[in-house]
Amino acid sequence: MGQYRDRVAAKLSASLQPVTLDIHDDSHRHAGHTGDNPDGKGETHFKVSVVSAAFAGKSRVERQRLVYGLLADELKERIHALELVLRAPGEN
Repeated sequence: MGQYRDRVAAKLSASLQPVTLDIHDDSHRHAGHTGDNPDGKGETHFKVSVVSAAFAGKSRVERQRLVYGLLADELKERIHALELVLRAPGEN
């Protein structure tokens, strides 16, 4: 696991108390693209799936804004892109 993946996991776990949390580093799929980390260590593109009661009653945009707000520092420092799958318990 990498430093940024661990930071994302810690922040989302603490704030959202997720039922499930899956974070996958997809940086290798974006090598050479905008936002690629030239040091080859990845951690620039993540796919994040979260199931949390914190998302109940919120729109897709509200859920995304919540997550982007929680990860604002990481997005400024290194993370270039997040693919988000955000659900409340019981949603498919």
